[in-house]
Amino acid sequence: MFKERVVRPAPGLAMIVVFLLLIGAAIWLVARSAETERPAGIVAGVLLFLVGAIGLGGIFIVNPNEAKVLTLFGRYAGSVKEAGLWFVNPFTAKRKISLRVRNFETAKLKVNDSHGNPIDIGTVIVWQVVDTAEALFQVDDYENYVKVQSEAALRGLASSYPYDAHGPDDVSLSVHPAEVSKTLQVQVQERLAKAGVEVLETRISHLAYAQEIAQSMLQRQQAAAIIAARQKIVEGAVGMVETALGMLSERRIVQLDDERRAAMVSNLLVVLCSERATQPIVNTGTLYS
Repeated sequence: MFKERVVRPAPGLAMIVVFLLLIGAAIWLVARSAETERPAGIVAGVLLFLVGAIGLGGIFIVNPNEAKVLTLFGRYAGSVKEAGLWFVNPFTAKRKISLRVRNFETAKLKVNDSHGNPIDIGTVIVWQVVDTAEALFQVDDYENYVKVQSEAALRGLASSYPYDAHGPDDVSLSVHPAEVSKTLQVQVQERLAKAGVEVLETRISHLAYAQEIAQSMLQRQQAAAIIAARQKIVEGAVGMVETALGMLSERRIVQLDDERRAAMVSNLLVVLCSERATQPIVNTGTLYS
């Protein structure tokens, strides 16, 4: 397991000055030795020039929200996260990696929910690299790894929940998006932990029944809505009838026997529960005619 080790190299500006002075001294030494015809001085000047030129190769820049991962002869030497101009061994390889917050939207995946219904689902993943060593050395391509593992986690999540809730305590994809997104974030984070990636947020961006069953599912939803509405209407009508009978008896407006009471209840329920406006019939005779 590779774990990130943050290092702080030597300041780059000071080393630039040192190497430029070396290069200047080397040029002066070569010119001076050429005038005096001293081969040893020329060789020393050339070597000094090479040291200065090679040394400048160790200068590098780290931008804000960026890191440089250092490797020396195949060994991990540390990561530089502090922005600035720095100097390391010129033979050190420096690989740039972004620490910015990134996001991507998965493709619309066709999967089966927990009831076996085919659905189309997509999500948005917000993430960033927090461990540069794991991101570069634990997985082959951490960006592709994030995408593949996120889609795999989304498939597993979609098959664990139903599309619609059929009970008051059921958690479903369409009714409880916040709870589902939180669970998805935990599952994606578990898959991406070894890649040095932190998942900041997940959101379901697309959710619908698959095209082949969309029409039949719409009809089922409409039927469920009609049943629920009818149930509310009946509950309200029964309450209104009960209140009317109670007020008639309490105020002694009219005395009804059981048969007439049943007829009145039936008429009131028909009026209150009918889909269309009822046509009243005015009784001009006696109550029992």
